[in-house]
Amino acid sequence: MARQVTTDEGVGRLASLIRDARSVVALTGAGISVPSGIPDFRTPGKGLWEKVDPMKVAHIDAFHADTREFWRFYRPRFSELGEKRPNRAHTALAELEAAGRLDAVITQNIDRLHTKAGSERVIEVHGSIATSSCTSCSASYPLEGVGELFDADGIATCVCCTGKVKPDVVLFGELLPEAAMTEAQALCAKADLLLCVGSSLEVYPVGGLPEVTLASGGQIAIVTQGPTSYDGEAAVRLDGDVVTELERLVEAL
Repeated sequence: MARQVTTDEGVGRLASLIRDARSVVALTGAGISVPSGIPDFRTPGKGLWEKVDPMKVAHIDAFHADTREFWRFYRPRFSELGEKRPNRAHTALAELEAAGRLDAVITQNIDRLHTKAGSERVIEVHGSIATSSCTSCSASYPLEGVGELFDADGIATCVCCTGKVKPDVVLFGELLPEAAMTEAQALCAKADLLLCVGSSLEVYPVGGLPEVTLASGGQIAIVTQGPTSYDGEAAVRLDGDVVTELERLVEAL
């Protein structure tokens, strides 16, 4: 049964689970980046999709049907994301990895903040803003160079073949990168403890990864605000601020 606490008891229990585990893996979602000034997607009144229809700006069909409108939405967003800095929740996970307490971070986030924080093994199952690629010839461009590709119509165009350039993030209607998902599933199957941070665990197939750990005999711990469908199966359930909770966890270890 989940322990819905934000007290020292809950943090202490989580620290004990980590000490006893041979393999600990973190699974993170948008909530871990909110303290860095990046809004999540679904919080009522605040989430990104409260302001725009994702099917009109974040679907692969929308990209091809109106590439100019797609980039009108994403170009300033990617510029802003590139300037964001990791917060203490990101660095706490990096510190756990450096201390040998964490094997890897699987993230739904595209913001690169785990890597910026110092995490070394990061599996980006929804892609990353780090690069964009031509949809015709697959030429790749770093984030810093995409700004030079925009034509007079506001469309990023490949310099090799004049094809349309798309950010290397997973849009609605696209499959997740096979290699990343295969690695994520293998990590979750091996984990004695899957630490879910800042994720509602609603978006599949990533939302099904806790079940992989549970089915393999491992346990899950959830550190996020708001309910998840796995709350009743969590060995520990913390619903306080992710920065505060993870900082206290590092101190307890």
